[in-house]
Amino acid sequence: MIEPYRSGPDLAREIAETTVPPGGLAVWWLGQSGYLLKSRSGLLAVDLYLSEHLTRKYEATERRHVRMTRSPILGEDLRGIDLILASHKHSDHLDPGSASALLNASPAAVLALPEAIREHAHGLGLPDDRLVGLDVGATFECAGFRVRAIASAHEGFDRDAAGRHPYLGFVIESDGLRLYHSGDTLLYEGLAEALGADRFDVLFLPINGRDPARGVAGNMSAAEAVDLAVRIGPRFVVPQHYDMFTFNTVPVGLFEAEAGRLPAGTSPRVLRCGERWELRP
Repeated sequence: MIEPYRSGPDLAREIAETTVPPGGLAVWWLGQSGYLLKSRSGLLAVDLYLSEHLTRKYEATERRHVRMTRSPILGEDLRGIDLILASHKHSDHLDPGSASALLNASPAAVLALPEAIREHAHGLGLPDDRLVGLDVGATFECAGFRVRAIASAHEGFDRDAAGRHPYLGFVIESDGLRLYHSGDTLLYEGLAEALGADRFDVLFLPINGRDPARGVAGNMSAAEAVDLAVRIGPRFVVPQHYDMFTFNTVPVGLFEAEAGRLPAGTSPRVLRCGERWELRP
């Protein structure tokens, strides 16, 4: 089991006590595709998976979800969140084991998610008045964060009966910084154009790739994540969606090897679970 760099009360205390200067962000990777982003005006969480929900759900099946990295914190112990984002309904992004606890621990928080999965959220017991439904092109502002939803292709471009996208990525702007959190997606034709021409500070991209033998929808590979970064030219590219389940991961060394192709001005940043990264202008 991989132990987090910081966890439990120590991590909760660090999050609460971290002061962020103007123009900066504090970033914590909490495993898989989950992050906390703290600015001088708010705290944002995206795609947190903090429970053992999937391990319990699949423990008696052929597709056991054996956890590789210990959860750094429980949902009920993570307080002061203003905005929670969930890119899609898969449990390692919208966690049935901690979503309610996160909302209960932060009574002022709202959860922004694809409008196409609102009914799924109701099925998890999440209150409708705490939900903000988004679709491609929609924007939402909260606690100094501006979020724009773009399409993600988790194998394909799925749509619901109303034509709405159940898989989203998020362009997040805060205090002059611009970040892209992909959710789960392939590197599809038109993604770079959807992101736009403005300079990005960080791309958070999956690297676990796709293998039909896993029995789950695929993502970008490490090489494809670097391909996108080469085209976009952010200041940093951060790998995600690895070291969570033994059946659906790749060594992060694959990304580090591919990162040798990054252009001048773009740096790879591999985070440890529970580690704070301070992003400056």
